Amino acid sequence: MNLFFESSGDFKTGTVLSKAGDSFQVELPGGKRTKVRSRDVLIQYSNLQPEHLIDQAKETASEIDLDFLWEVAGEDEFGFSELGFEYFGHEPQPHESAGLLLCLHAAPMYFYKRGKGRYKAAPEANLKAALASIERKKQQAVVQEQYVEALKQGKLPEAMAPLVLQLLFRPDKNSIEYKALTTACHDLRTTPQKLMLDVGGISSPFELHKNKFLYEHFPNGTGFSSTHTPKLSRNLSAADVQAFSIDDIHTTEIDDAFSVKQLENGLFRIGVHIAAPGLAIRPDDDIDQIARQRMSTVYTPGEKITMLPEELVEAYTLGAGKERPALSLYTTLDPSNWSVQSVETVVEKIMIADNLRHNDLDQIITQDALENKSNPFPYRDELATLWQWAQILKQSRMAKRESFGLKPVPTSHVDYNFYVEGGIVSIERRMRDAPLDIIVAELMIYTNSTWGKYLNDHGVPGIYRSQGRGGWAGWMQVRMLTHAAPHQGLGVDQYAWCTSPLRRYTDLVNQWQIFACVEHGVSAPLAAPFRHKDAKLMALVSAFESTYSAYAEFQSEMERYWCLRWLSQEGIQQTNAVVLKDELVRLVDIPLTLRLPGMTQLVRGAQVKLDLIGWNEADLSVEARLLEVVSKTSDAASDIEDENIGEAEAPLAHEDAPPVEEAGDGTPC
Repeated sequence: MNLFFESSGDFKTGTVLSKAGDSFQVELPGGKRTKVRSRDVLIQYSNLQPEHLIDQAKETASEIDLDFLWEVAGEDEFGFSELGFEYFGHEPQPHESAGLLLCLHAAPMYFYKRGKGRYKAAPEANLKAALASIERKKQQAVVQEQYVEALKQGKLPEAMAPLVLQLLFRPDKNSIEYKALTTACHDLRTTPQKLMLDVGGISSPFELHKNKFLYEHFPNGTGFSSTHTPKLSRNLSAADVQAFSIDDIHTTEIDDAFSVKQLENGLFRIGVHIAAPGLAIRPDDDIDQIARQRMSTVYTPGEKITMLPEELVEAYTLGAGKERPALSLYTTLDPSNWSVQSVETVVEKIMIADNLRHNDLDQIITQDALENKSNPFPYRDELATLWQWAQILKQSRMAKRESFGLKPVPTSHVDYNFYVEGGIVSIERRMRDAPLDIIVAELMIYTNSTWGKYLNDHGVPGIYRSQGRGGWAGWMQVRMLTHAAPHQGLGVDQYAWCTSPLRRYTDLVNQWQIFACVEHGVSAPLAAPFRHKDAKLMALVSAFESTYSAYAEFQSEMERYWCLRWLSQEGIQQTNAVVLKDELVRLVDIPLTLRLPGMTQLVRGAQVKLDLIGWNEADLSVEARLLEVVSKTSDAASDIEDENIGEAEAPLAHEDAPPVEEAGDGTPC
């Protein structure tokens, strides 16, 4: 006797060797033996060999008309043998019963399984929907194949054009467009980004990088909704000073300015004046919600996306010839030893007399020019005074830094400015220890540290940056906190970002907190917008960190892109580079880093000559090979950042970013 039975969702046949209770010992056609329970047996027969039954059953199943079978089945549940009599018109033969069972099992859209050998015909509506779905998938498969062929021929299907950004950056992996793209990429052995560039879906690598960032962080565009510029709700007294700013030539969000006034007793009163948009913007108003969503201005070579609407920036930026509201920090100094006699924080209006520009003055205002009063230049006396104090501030910070067990900061480092116009990029080297840079950086660090202490003394939380604690790993890590803590890398006891409220949300928050201290004094903790352990403040810190990091990464990518464009533009084939560590080198002329796998280990700062084989602007990769070692010593490393310089994080620089070793964290003060 032979059996046709179900095992693990599959149908099998075999010859019975013996029976014990409700189980059969069965030998399968291949010779393997197995135990089959009686409840799994569907057909018993003896007139065919097991392997012949399966072959005939498959042939019978292929001849069955499913639509007719569904009509014959009716609406009630049935057993396959019952339906076999109705369909065949006679008692079915074993191979016919087995064929019918195979057919029922293979058509789940037509027949729902209700048990072993038992089924129920699908309702008409369900069957029509299932068949329509199958037909739709067949049509989609045809369309998908058409998309694949078009892409492989270098053409972008019209239906895919509006979906290019979604397909590249946030695809629906079940869509036929995405499946077509991945299939075409597989066949062509390329990437989706490269293929979209080839077929014109993305016009250039520049647009690829830019749109990737915008799609994720500015899905609704970079413009601002219709907003009004809020007016000041208070009258401010006018300061008796003529202030001036020091910025890059392209800076439009001018946050800080300076003033120097000699008092009758011979003391100097030095003012650091910070733009005060916090007087008009209030927590949770329309402008605040915009700023909180963006968190910072985004800077890339040749472009920027401002945190605040242009009209508001124009109303509060410290532009020349304008009287602007400001949060001022006045420090009275004794020039005989540069000791601090008093410190005062004031909310007022200041007149901006001038906007000095690094590009115009860096070559004129040198250390010799500042110390030789015979050399004429704008604000010579004021800048000479600021220069002397800035050097005292730096010496004090370095001594504090060394007390934390850190090495002194090296000098003579090089920064790079990117200028892009009409697709042409120029990359200019700039010494970061220029006097104007040091003046700005030192006074900003002093102001941020002083106001950080001011908030702490009043018992008001702020947003601080701390570095150090917990050994080397702790020192390398920069943390954002809501309470005062040392910043060992800078050499200060506390450091709160307060001096860029037009372009950084943390500074705007700290400005609100400082206003509360100025206006309410000892009751400031009750009047400040944010209080200690405020969950909302902690959430802002977390959101800022992640957003700021993403902006920094985008800036880094775009600078790398423009470095590659510069190589193409200048036709560079061979160039010199400096070893940073292991296989990592950086070109001497531009801030482009690349790896040389297998390079002989050289000391940090050694200079090598490279042959640039090629580069890819889409994935920002560079292929190069080592030609020769120019210098095995570290003498060529005078412009390489020391590992102790600054914070261990990617900088988000901008037009007037101060020197990394002065700003400490490589970010704008």
